[in-house]
Amino acid sequence: MTSVAAKVAVIGSGISGAVCASTLAKNGISVTLFESARGPGGRMSQRREKAEDGRELYFDHGAPYFTASNPDVLRLISEWQSRGVVAEWKEKFATFDFASKQFLDIEEESSDKKYVGVPGMNSICKSLCQEPGVQSRFGVGVGRLEWLENDDSWSLMGLDGESLGYFKGVVTSDKSTFSPKFTNVTGKPMPIDMGKFPEIPLKMTEIPVSPRFALMLAFEEPLSKIPIRGFSIKNSEVLRWAHCDSSKPGRSHNSECWVLHSTAEYARDVIAKTGLQKPSSATLTKVAEELFQEFQSTKLNIPQAFFKKAHRWGSAFPATSIAGDEKCLWDAKKRLAICGDFCVSPNVEGAIVSGLAAAAKCSEVFSRL
Repeated sequence: MTSVAAKVAVIGSGISGAVCASTLAKNGISVTLFESARGPGGRMSQRREKAEDGRELYFDHGAPYFTASNPDVLRLISEWQSRGVVAEWKEKFATFDFASKQFLDIEEESSDKKYVGVPGMNSICKSLCQEPGVQSRFGVGVGRLEWLENDDSWSLMGLDGESLGYFKGVVTSDKSTFSPKFTNVTGKPMPIDMGKFPEIPLKMTEIPVSPRFALMLAFEEPLSKIPIRGFSIKNSEVLRWAHCDSSKPGRSHNSECWVLHSTAEYARDVIAKTGLQKPSSATLTKVAEELFQEFQSTKLNIPQAFFKKAHRWGSAFPATSIAGDEKCLWDAKKRLAICGDFCVSPNVEGAIVSGLAAAAKCSEVFSRL
């Protein structure tokens, strides 16, 4: 067998995986992080687009911001603020009633601080993935994980069957690692057979999710008729919320950029008609037009956008929590941890808490090896 080159493999560079990898490295554990996407962030990623005139545009098209109350998470946020990768977004928020076309519950003073990455939401994960002790491999998907009983270690293989190395422990924050949806989308067996790991009380390999579409918009001029930079939307079957990305700290003001998210019901209806495979350009164009028409139907004097593009989030937003008080799933004998917002709560803070819990489990075991 090839020698174990790194102690722990972390799969997924969303905030949960990135926090876990960074914490393990700080505890003196060598980490290799695998991410199938070109860069880190998961739903905290930032999308770079180019308009027809060549202008570069940036959108936080997943999580628009996050809040926190957990002391450990607040300590991390304070550290990230000192490094300049997090800032507080001090805008007023509200609810927009689509039926009455009125803003309701406009915030005066919010007790929950809203935090954003600077200059993009993915800045936090980028910083964590670059820390000493973390080797990050982007554009590398894990297609198979095998526990080698005789060698007391893990073998990881890529999507094309190439060896990715041998590791003493594995942390996965990517739901597709153990989800049948992996097979539905790729046609390949799911990377890990959870039936072989009875120590992990995974009650469901099919974690319910709340799908949605994001619409990225750019306007030549500020939307001056909208007094609020971020608002949830009620009584719409199509739109769930809207935020002005360019109002966040550290963003460009060359154009006004907005991100809208659809309701889960709207997204499920589209997916039921088009399937789980990657949406076609025709589907995304149709979705973009329908979401934009709903935005204009708010009667908030929305002009035509010079940039308009939709993105589907099929499974990034979990609709349940599966780990209970443990905050992650853990097999101590085989040193396998599963972490993510789906383990604690379906938000950024829940993902961070779960990543810290997985790092604590691994660190405890490796301190005895």
